[in-house]
Amino acid sequence: MRKPLVAALFALVITGAGVAPAVAAPAPAAASTSTSTSVTAVKADTKAAAPTLRAVSLAGTVALSNCSGSVIRFPNSADSDPALVLSNGHCLETGFPAPGEVIVDQASSRTFGLLNSAGTRVATLRAGKVAYSTMTDTDVTIYQLTSTYTTIKNSYGISALTVQDTHPTVGTAITVASGYWKRLYNCSIDGFAYRLKEGDWTWKDSIRYTSACNTIGGTSGSPVIDQATGKVVAVNNTGNEDGETCTVNNPCEVDASGNVTIHPGINYAEETYQIPACFTTGNKLNLSASGCTLPKP
Repeated sequence: MRKPLVAALFALVITGAGVAPAVAAPAPAAASTSTSTSVTAVKADTKAAAPTLRAVSLAGTVALSNCSGSVIRFPNSADSDPALVLSNGHCLETGFPAPGEVIVDQASSRTFGLLNSAGTRVATLRAGKVAYSTMTDTDVTIYQLTSTYTTIKNSYGISALTVQDTHPTVGTAITVASGYWKRLYNCSIDGFAYRLKEGDWTWKDSIRYTSACNTIGGTSGSPVIDQATGKVVAVNNTGNEDGETCTVNNPCEVDASGNVTIHPGINYAEETYQIPACFTTGNKLNLSASGCTLPKP
């Protein structure tokens, strides 16, 4: 996982090598204490799409204590609904969910540094609960905040990012927007991994980036934004750091026939199009809703 080095090493010490999910990264001290930082845009892949695509900014992203995230809404969310924050399952403050574990409605008072387009921290938002978290089939945590979308917009001028409810496509120009580092990574969707396996965890239909998105530790949980629509299509989560096969910090791809391949230095994200169907009126989680395919407890 793209988690800070200190946290990742600690997890390995207490759980044993090969049990904590991947992605080492820098120390968390730099995470949410800065109030003003310039945005660094990483050079785009030269094969990525058209220069006419919209510029993506850091507006609506958040910095966690050890990861990145974003304030999100769904196509059917109302302005009066409690706002949601999207990050990774492996960024959950209580530790990595075990394989097969699904957490719902867990109390949380975690705070998030809300950023504007320039990467300046404009507010501190607070969670009321973890609405959903898992590292099974996907790698996602969704927090419900104590603030509504209207409150955030009126108080800070920041709008939530909308989650796309259709499957992304190969070749789409994307931006990985890290609130932790206040940094943008631009590249394209190179393809999809039927299964992505890392340590004890397996994820389905993961996005593989082209090489220009050389994400680092601390970018875990960053929204992956379609540059043409401005919508969130995935959440950044891992990469093969050392060229190893299926180990922590070195995910491997497994196809439908069981063949295993690795892409050293290449990074991945988990799709989010399936999430909107699981949240109904009032941004309430309903895992029994029609079309909801997220893993259930």
